[in-house]
Amino acid sequence: MWGRHYWGGGRRPDPAAAGVVVMFAWLSSQERHVRAYVELYAARGWACLVCHSDFPTLFFPEKAAMLADRVLGELVKELKIRPVPVAFASFSGGPKGCTYKVLQLIERRCKGQLSLDEYQLVRDCLCGQMYDSSPVDFVSDLGTRFLLDPSVLKMSEPPRVLSWMAKGVASGLDALFINKFEEQRKDYWETLYSSVNVGPILILCSEDDQLAPYSVVENFAKRLLELGGDVNLVKWHSSPHATTSITLRNTELR
Repeated sequence: MWGRHYWGGGRRPDPAAAGVVVMFAWLSSQERHVRAYVELYAARGWACLVCHSDFPTLFFPEKAAMLADRVLGELVKELKIRPVPVAFASFSGGPKGCTYKVLQLIERRCKGQLSLDEYQLVRDCLCGQMYDSSPVDFVSDLGTRFLLDPSVLKMSEPPRVLSWMAKGVASGLDALFINKFEEQRKDYWETLYSSVNVGPILILCSEDDQLAPYSVVENFAKRLLELGGDVNLVKWHSSPHATTSITLRNTELR
């Protein structure tokens, strides 16, 4: 399996749920890491379908597409019962791991396993997007940086054996795919920009984020605005990577 998905809270959506948030979590995250976000959405009456992408999906677009198709298949099951608003929430490396392939499938830019009507059902229900500490630029050492960053691992320092393994795998993938990186990078950014009409779009970021540089996120927001998007960029001077949604919640509660 390349990545996994499940309903947050371990249960299918409540029939009275106001809508569904599809959460594309950051690399190497576990269910316990995203629980606070699931609870945040639930407190506002929204169910949450969580997707965890794996390191190799950054380098194998076809595997990312397979994961995206499974996520959409699960979502369609619920929308066929009761169509509700759907929002995409992408964290950190999640856009490259899965989100952009989901967008390509519902925009019919790549072939999947569902029917055109089923993809259209998702497209019709999609009402907005949120990016938290993302999108990040796609470079060859992206996966290694995310796997080893303390803010992603939720520990002060990665185990030495994990560092060796991650760097070794990244080096091997570099050797195999170095000529394809730029092609994949172009496809990735073009897809994100093409979703400009799926709004409003909320972008949360921090000026001191080392994994999702503010300059990259700001340029993304500016480009969406130039394309006519309904975009709201919210930034903090200092906020840990992939926690700005929780920062926003805490700000609202004060």
